[in-house]
Order: sequence, then structure tokens, then C-alpha cells
Amino acid sequence: MHMHHSFEENLPNPVPVLSEPELRETAYEILVAACRSSELKPLTFKSNSKGNGRITRSPCLHRLVSCVGESKVKKELGMKSLKGEGGKKSIRTMTMGELMRVQMKVSEMNDTRIRRALLRVSKAKLGKRIELMVLPLELIQHLKCSDFHSQQDYESWIRRNLKVLEAGLILHPHLPLDHKSDSSAQTLKQIINESLKNPMDIANNNESMQNFRDFVKSLACRSYDESATQICHWADGFPLNLMIYQALLEACFDNNEETFMIEEVDEVLELIKKTWNVLGMNEMLHNICFSWVLFHQYVVTGQVENDLLSASSNLLREAEKDFKSMTDPFYSKSVSSILSLMLGWAEKRLLAYHDTFCRGNVESMQSIVSLAVSSAKILVEDMSLEFNNKMRIEANVSCSRVENYIRSSLHDVFTQQKLEKLDPRKHASRKQNKALLSLAVLAQDISELAFYEKETFSPILKRWHPHAAGVAVATLHLCYGNELKQYVRSIKEMTPDAVKMLLAADKLEKDLVHIAVEDSIDSEDGGKSIIREMHPYESEVVIANLVKSWIKTRVERLEEWVDRSLQQEVWNPRANDGIALSAVQVLRVIDDSVEAFFQLPIPMHAVLLPKLISGLDKSLHQYILKAKSGCGNPNSFIPTMPALTRCSTGSKLHGLFKRKEKIPVTQRRKSQVGATNIDSSFGLPQLCVRINTLQHIRMELKVLEKRTISHLGSSKSTNDNDIEGVLKFKLSEVASIEGIHQLCEAIAYKITFHDLCHVLWDGLYVGEVSPTRIVPFLEELEQCLKIISSIVHDDKAKTHVLTEVMKACVEGFMMVLLGGGPSRAFSLEDSVIIKEDFRFLTDLFRFNEDNGLPAEIREKHSTNAKGVLTLFGMDTETLIQQFNQLNLEMYGSSAKSKSPLPSTPTQWSPRKPDTLFHVLCHRNDEIAAKFLKKNYNLPTKL
Repeated sequence: MHMHHSFEENLPNPVPVLSEPELRETAYEILVAACRSSELKPLTFKSNSKGNGRITRSPCLHRLVSCVGESKVKKELGMKSLKGEGGKKSIRTMTMGELMRVQMKVSEMNDTRIRRALLRVSKAKLGKRIELMVLPLELIQHLKCSDFHSQQDYESWIRRNLKVLEAGLILHPHLPLDHKSDSSAQTLKQIINESLKNPMDIANNNESMQNFRDFVKSLACRSYDESATQICHWADGFPLNLMIYQALLEACFDNNEETFMIEEVDEVLELIKKTWNVLGMNEMLHNICFSWVLFHQYVVTGQVENDLLSASSNLLREAEKDFKSMTDPFYSKSVSSILSLMLGWAEKRLLAYHDTFCRGNVESMQSIVSLAVSSAKILVEDMSLEFNNKMRIEANVSCSRVENYIRSSLHDVFTQQKLEKLDPRKHASRKQNKALLSLAVLAQDISELAFYEKETFSPILKRWHPHAAGVAVATLHLCYGNELKQYVRSIKEMTPDAVKMLLAADKLEKDLVHIAVEDSIDSEDGGKSIIREMHPYESEVVIANLVKSWIKTRVERLEEWVDRSLQQEVWNPRANDGIALSAVQVLRVIDDSVEAFFQLPIPMHAVLLPKLISGLDKSLHQYILKAKSGCGNPNSFIPTMPALTRCSTGSKLHGLFKRKEKIPVTQRRKSQVGATNIDSSFGLPQLCVRINTLQHIRMELKVLEKRTISHLGSSKSTNDNDIEGVLKFKLSEVASIEGIHQLCEAIAYKITFHDLCHVLWDGLYVGEVSPTRIVPFLEELEQCLKIISSIVHDDKAKTHVLTEVMKACVEGFMMVLLGGGPSRAFSLEDSVIIKEDFRFLTDLFRFNEDNGLPAEIREKHSTNAKGVLTLFGMDTETLIQQFNQLNLEMYGSSAKSKSPLPSTPTQWSPRKPDTLFHVLCHRNDEIAAKFLKKNYNLPTKL
């Protein structure tokens, strides 16, 4: 058989001096001699050659090939019978000897010559067994030139036998030779070299032949203990013995259909095994060599017959079992070369098995993996022999080898797909988005590859590696992860392509982890070792960070918009239905931001929504704070009350305040009213617009919250846990409520103590009571209330404003009565007018179709004032008596001596001594004046 050229390049000829036909002829000679020797009977057969006498065959060779049945060898190796024969042997009319001659391509003439020579040797050696003779030496001695057609054939035959002796005794002896010190080897080599040039000399010269014989026998009969032995070692040195044995085993294949074994393989192997003694073979070496021959035949015939490969791997597994018990280093040397060649061939395919196998030919993969693993195991055992069994190499060869195949092959196929999808020349920096999309496509391809691996190859590889699929996906996970890291670094902002790529990577990771867990479900650690190897991509973290950056950008833009829009806002009550345009725009930006957020192709809306809401809430909160800032507070409008004095008896204040002597209003305001640096944007209409704006924000936030719930419900990331809390604009909601209240207070106190100061604080009851009543104040107040009602549309907000205005007016009325200073004095008779004016004031806020307050609200905020007004209807003695009683209750016995000067109360009450004290200070009678003079030494009014 001729080796395939490409394979022959990787297979060095271990016996370069012998060609394939020469090895085959030598093998046939050994076979015939071994069969004769095993029978210990004369070889007889009837020759068909002319001029030859009757020669008998060995019975084993003479037996007819006529039995019918399935081959046991084929059955054990898992091979099928010859095609078209239904599993039965064909009946041949030739003997086993003829079959072997035909199979080994030996002519009848050469066969006859060999048998004739062996008959002569047998007679000369008296039936000596073949292992006790050097067959080539005996044949040279017993065949003459006359046995050949020509002298050229004879000389060629002699040269071949000389080369066999050189190979078996000098080049590849059974026992190592020291060529420098062993003179026999040097002399024999010299004789052979000379004889190769002139074969006839050694054949015709008895003396030369005898010397030659002596040297051959001395080398062939060497032993390990240097003692002489009758056993001849001339064909059992490695690798000559294996090459000869290979030539014999190749006879098992059909000459016409080389991918099939002949049906008589059982009988053929039975004959071949008779050569074991000569070739130094045993069951283990036979299995390895036969495995090699089957494997070799598979390769050189085009790798089409998987039966050959399967049989080869089966034999190698048997050899693996036997090799573990071997301790002879010789066997190590004998098999390592063959196994290395087989392992190299197999690994060349397995290290890139995705290029080698597909669904159509994957059935051969199991045999190749088995071949590689068994070869590797034997070679590992072989290495351990070098340590004389003192140190065994413990290695999980199966797992480590198969894992290497998986990682190597998947790394290669990943690299191929990566180059197709991510060619750097196609994805310059300006084409970053295209690269991200390609990486997303690559993730999908790798996911498909992983499932293909799991379905096609992992079931086969799992026989040798319990986590075959896990190793595969871990490899793909690492390969893709390395690429992912490079591109993630380049992502500076969130784009649809970036998110698509990251989501594809996340899906790929989930697929790979799922396969790994499923593959490891029955393992001891549940696949934890594989999972630990798969460092998370953290795609969701990257997406979350990008979304957070997106949110940050949106919030920053909103903050800029808030500042810019507020700077341009004029709070025009006639525009936009009395709502600030800036608020409408800010709310639109917020709404657009929420809409855009839910348009993001991300799986974690519910998780990141609080971040967005919080940022938007803070920006809107700033808008609200700035919208109400500068509007003032009650303290900024309430005037400073003058120092307390007492009225002189019978004083006529009206005479002191004639119209021509009145201080100008602006001057009085300046002296009496607190800080009121209010710009035009804080006029009453503008303040009402601000209230409308904050109320509008409150209402729109509720609408936005409902819309957000709807978005969240339709997204794939709904999280029902505390969803209400997630969606609240808490800061803005609280700030709106507080802002509305603060604006309502500001309006109330601004109207009462700033806008209407001239008719209330500067005019009401100044001088005499009757000519300075409350009507002018109420007329102007009514106009203010109309403005409020016309601008503030929300009923709740309107009620709130009017309530605060009424409270401020009541407080202003009380301040006029109790802290109005020396310009005001009230007699007992004035109480009727005062009570009537107060009723006029509260009636102004009576509820009607356009404005006003319900009776319960008016009653609530006027009750205390009515109680204070009753004090103005009491006589002075009663007031003093109640004052002293309240003082005694408050200060105890110390009040009997001298009570401290009462302070100005923050809230007037008929049950507070401070309130009664202020009533006495403004009571225009002698009793009050004396009491104040005596007890507190208050000065009189100017």
C-alpha cells in the first residue's frame, strides 16, 4: 500500500534502507517460516511452477477458505461485513497460503522459492524453531543463483536480506549497541557494506560466509545479562519489527476495495500472530500496531470509511488498558513514535474541530477524540516509565486534552467570526455606531454557535469531559468579553446602537450561563467552577451608567432652562390663561424627558426611573423656590407699632390732626411700615399668576404621575414594589403647597399693610372714630378681591388666598385698635362703631357667586377678634379688675406689688393680660390714665 503524499510528509521512514516491497517480502518470508515452525511438521505443497518438485504445505496454510459466518474480529471492532454479502463470508476455492500470498502481493514464483529455501533450512537445522535462527542468514545460505531467473534477481534478493540484517542487528537492534566499543558490530557493518557492492562474493565464498555467520550470530544472540542464548534477535528491534508487522497486517485489507477488510480477517490474524516470537510482539503491541494500520488505512484511502477509524480507536483503548501494567522501557520506545503520529494527526483536526466536523460528518468525531485521548494516555503512562514507577504522573488526560480541543477550536471559530464582523478596516472611529451594531450581530452569532456546540459536539465530548458544554460557553464568554471591553471603553454617551449592543451582550451572557448551569446540573459543584470562570459582562451596569449620564445631561439642561426661563418671565396675568409661560415650558421639558426615558430600549426602566424623577424633581423644586422667592413674608409688610402711651383726660385728638397738618402718606409709610422693597413683578396680579402657576404645577404633576404609571405598566421592567413612592415628585409637591401658602400670605399682608396702608394703618380711627371709619378701606379692599377672583381660577387656591386676606385684614384691624399708637384713642361709646365696622369687614368676605368665603371659614377666623372687641364695650373698672386677675393668675403673688410691663402679644386674646393692657392704653378716660400712670408710669399721648 502506498501512503497518501501529504501524510507521508509527516511520517518519517524508520527503516530508510528498506523499501515498502522489501519489507513486505521479508514479512512474507517470516510468516511462512513462522507457520512452518509452529506446526513442527514438514512443509508440503504442490507447486504450479515449472521445473519444481513436489513440496508439501503447512496444514494451517493449506486449509481451504470455505467456512461461512460473521467475522469475530470485525464484530469486536464494530465493523460491518463486506457490502452486498448480507453478513456472510464468500466461499473461496483457495487455501489460506494462497490467500496470504495474494494479499501480500507475492508472486507464485517467489512463493515457491521461499518454500524451497525453508525446506532446505528445515532439513539442515533438523526442524529448528524459527526464533532459534536468523532467517535472512539461513536463506542466503540455502538459496543459490540457480534458484532465480537471473543473477540480477539473485543479487537484488541478497542485498535485500543484507539490508534486513543491517537494520535488525546494527541500526535497530533489540538490545542497544555501543558502536564505538563493539567490534563485532563494526566488522559486520563493514562486511555488509562490501557485500552490498558485490553480493556474489559472500554467496560463493565459504570462508567469507562463515565469518559473516559468526558475526551475525554473536550479535543476534546477545542478552540483557550478557550471557549467551539460543534465542536470536534480528527482527524484534524497534521500529523494524513494527514495520514488518505492519506489512503483515496490511494483508487484512481487500486489494480491490481498500477501505474494507477481507472477510477472512480472523484466519489471517491467526496466522500473523504466529510471527510474534520472531518480531517480539505481544497483545498490547499488536493492538497498537493494528490500530495504527487501521488508522493509516483510513487516512490513505481518503478518510471515507469511518469503520476503520472506529476500529482503530477501539483497539487503542484495549492497548491503553494493557499498557498500564507494562514496566519494560522497551515498549515505551516501541510505541511512542506511532502514538505521537496518531495523536498529532488527530489533534490537528480536534484543535479546530469546527473546521473539521459538521452535522454531516460528526459521527467520526467520537472515534478521533477516542484515538487522541487513548494515545495521549498511553504516552503519559510511557513518560511515567522513565521514573521507574517511583513517580507516577497523575493527570486527568481526558479532561485536559478535550478541554484544550474545546477552547482552541472555539477560540479559532470566534476569531473567524470576529474578523468577519469587526474588521478594523471597516470600523474607523467615524464608524463607531456601525461597529457597535456589528458587535450586537456578533453576539447573536455567538449565541447560535453556543447552542450549535451544545447540540452537536458537547454530547460527544461529554464522554471525556463532564463539563464539555460549560467549557465551551466559558471560552466563548471570555472571547466575546475581551472584545466587549474594548468597545465599552469607547462609549461616551447612550445611543440606540450602544444600548442594542449592550442588550445583545447581556442576552448572550444569559444564554451562555444557562447552558453552563444546565450542563453542570448533575456535577458535584453544580458548575460553580465554570460559572466563576465567566466574569460578568455587567452590561446592565454599563447601560445603567449610560442612562444615569443621560439623566444627568437632561437634568442639567432642565436646570439651565429653569434659570433662563425665569429670567425672562414677566408673570403676565393676561397671557396663557394666567399661568406663567415658563412653567408650561418647564413642565413640557419634564414631560418630554419622561417620554424619552421610556423610549430608551433598556430593560430596567423601573430601576432607573427614581433617578430620573429625583433629578427632574430637584430642578422643578428650584423653579418653585425661585418663583416664590422675593414675594415677601408677613414680617416684611407688618408696620412697626409705636411705643405704648396713656391718654390724657378729655383729650381731643381730632384737634391735633387737622387735614392741613396731616403727614403725607408716603412719609408716614416710610416711618411706620417695615421693609417693603418689592419690585413690579410682585404686584398683586403677578403674585396671583405665581399662585396659578404653582397650582398648575401641582395638577400637572398628578397627570404626569398617572402617565408614568401607564408607561411603567407597559414596559417589561415593571416593579410593583412601592411604585407610588417611585413616581412622586416629593420635593416639588411639598414646595408647591408651601409656596402657594407663602404667596397667599404675601398677597394678604401686602394688600393689608402695603397696598392699603393709607386707608388702614394711616387712616382708620386716626383722631376721632366716627369720621375715620372703615368704609374707605373696604372699598379699596373690594377692588383687590375682585382682582384676585378674576386671576386665580382654581377654587381651592382662591379660597386659600381669600382666607389669608381675611386673616390679615382682621389682624390689621386688631393692630389699629390695640397698637395704633398715640393718634388713636377710644371711648366706651366708640365700641358700637368698632363692632359695626368689624362686621362690615367680615361681611365683605361673604360668599357669593364670584368670590367670598363660606360662613364657617369667616366664623373661624373672626371669633377671636370678636372676643377682643367685647373688651372695648367694658367699663374701665371692669377692664382693670380683669387685667389684675389675669396678671395674678400669670405671675402669682409678685403681681400684687408691681406687675412687669406687658409685651406686645403675637396673637390678641381677651384672656391675655397683654391684650387688656393695650385696650387700657387706648382707653380715653381718666381712670385708665391714672391706672397706667400709677402702676406703669406710661407717658401721655402727644
